[in-house]
Amino acid sequence: MISSFIEYSRPTKRIVSLAFDFVAIVSSIYLALNISIKDYVASEIGSYFYFAATSLVSLVIFARIGFYRAILRYMGLKAIFTISAGITLSTTAFTLSCLYLEIPITPTSVLLYWSFSLVTIGGARLLAIALIRSTLNLSYTIVAIYGAGSSGRQLARALSQSDKYKIAAYFDDEPTIIGSEIDGVKVYSQISIENIIEKKLVSQVLLAMPSASHARRSEILTHLEPFPIKVKTIASMEEIVSGKVQIEQLKEIEIEDLLGRDSVDPDQTLLHSCITDKVVMVTGSGGSIGSELCRQIIALKPSSLILYELSEFALYSIEKELRRLSAKLEIDVDIKALLGSVQHKNRLIKVMERYSVQTVYHAAAYKHVPIVEHNIVEGIRNNVFGTWYAAEAAAEAKVERFVLVSTDKAVRPTNVMGASKRLAELVLQALNTRGENTVFTMVRFGNVLGSSGSVVPLFREQIRTGGPVTVTHKDIIRYFMTIPEAAQLVIQAGAMGKGGDVFVLDMGDQVRISELAERMIHLMGRSVKNSANPQGDIEIQYSGLRPGEKLYEELLVGENVVGTNHPKIMTANEELLPWGDMQRALILLNELCDGMDCDGIVQMLLKIPTGYNPQHEVCDLLWDSNKDKNNVLRFKTLS
Repeated sequence: MISSFIEYSRPTKRIVSLAFDFVAIVSSIYLALNISIKDYVASEIGSYFYFAATSLVSLVIFARIGFYRAILRYMGLKAIFTISAGITLSTTAFTLSCLYLEIPITPTSVLLYWSFSLVTIGGARLLAIALIRSTLNLSYTIVAIYGAGSSGRQLARALSQSDKYKIAAYFDDEPTIIGSEIDGVKVYSQISIENIIEKKLVSQVLLAMPSASHARRSEILTHLEPFPIKVKTIASMEEIVSGKVQIEQLKEIEIEDLLGRDSVDPDQTLLHSCITDKVVMVTGSGGSIGSELCRQIIALKPSSLILYELSEFALYSIEKELRRLSAKLEIDVDIKALLGSVQHKNRLIKVMERYSVQTVYHAAAYKHVPIVEHNIVEGIRNNVFGTWYAAEAAAEAKVERFVLVSTDKAVRPTNVMGASKRLAELVLQALNTRGENTVFTMVRFGNVLGSSGSVVPLFREQIRTGGPVTVTHKDIIRYFMTIPEAAQLVIQAGAMGKGGDVFVLDMGDQVRISELAERMIHLMGRSVKNSANPQGDIEIQYSGLRPGEKLYEELLVGENVVGTNHPKIMTANEELLPWGDMQRALILLNELCDGMDCDGIVQMLLKIPTGYNPQHEVCDLLWDSNKDKNNVLRFKTLS
């Protein structure tokens, strides 16, 4: 009988549950009144109509609080509380209706009704859970595999060797194999997913399509998202073939699959032109972008790679990783790990001259918006002067190319970090007007997935620990790109530069962060807790925009953008300052930083054509109340 009930469709199960609850409520009312009221006769007060009305009101209450959305086999302690709450609300409805109809109930009547309802409605569900689990022996996980190709069949064979999984079904898009069986497991079409998940009690869907594009995987995940299941995937075909992982090693859904963004194959000529057999230096080599640049550079076989990093631990970590990588790839690269700050110009000059550096990728920067907002002087020192000193050092050491890694936050910035990066771009553009032999190039792009401070790993950890997931604003949107793709495009764009270029990477469509959080919650097998679903698992909390944070980011200051030979790289023609004006501005800005004059720095950022437009009062933890207003007046002569 239990096994037959399990095979019913979801709507049929709901109808059975509703009918059972209706009978249980009517019976509980009748028993409560008969036991507590002496000589009670139902027909005397038209109670049959009253019984039905009270039962229907109770069923509506049950439905509203999610009684019939729960799946029996997953019901736990939280569901028991929901049942108790629903029966308590039903008891309240029973009591109020009795008082309205002047039925002479007593506290005993109320207590009896609550008890009988709890035993019949709650007890029946607990009994059903026990019988279902006993019948199915749910010590294993029932899964379906999406993809009945060779990878899906290999995965099924690997999982069949374990008693942890039971393969209930295949799903596939190929019409010719739908309806067939593979080792006794039937292949179903995409439109059958909901029915099969319910009928066969599937709790996980395993995506076995390692060669599918991110766009196709995103379509599949969008289709799977509404169902109460967890979705996992196998590794890429490259990782499986290379032996890095086994096919049965499942992992969480990658965020690029949710975004549906497909990268373009890199132009190998551009990749190699500034790196292969050259001496390359990466500042900020231990950071998110800097370290990925180093990984990509190693594979392109430079003669030497100079790692320049302020953090000792970050430098140690990336050097160790790169030495392992070069040994694995059997590449003979001379790796030099150097501690140093980009604010030390003489150190930069000596390093570039000593090793005859030919290409510099300048990734060193403070990029955390709220932190820079409260540490203005250090942000300007590192992001603006660090870029200036590194660029001047490159020119003096006769470096061939200098590539600045910039950000979309430099466009019409509302925060000091963004303004400092825009000013760094202006410094390089101005230096280019001096006619230096060094080619100065800037590459601007948005958020990279998995970088330090990225929301994606934060969301994943918050979901794993039960939430809440924190989002700054329900309408905030961002561009996203994977770190490897960003690094490859930075290298290619840098090779295309002719001097003073501002390259903009095609970031695809913007993503609403709240929707990204919801998708991650669903695909990790949880439900969103909100007003429409108060019994959900994970709540999304909105903390408010942080100081200097924008609802959306832009990649262009104006509309003057031109395509290039690369489909993902554009070049922007934007306002710049001649070197004389820029030099005077930098000298004055240096004096303001020396005096810790944050108000003067902010005024300078407003005067220089950075597009800076702060949305709040800006402050520094080391704000000097004795500000030199004459500095601001002096700068007015520049503009």
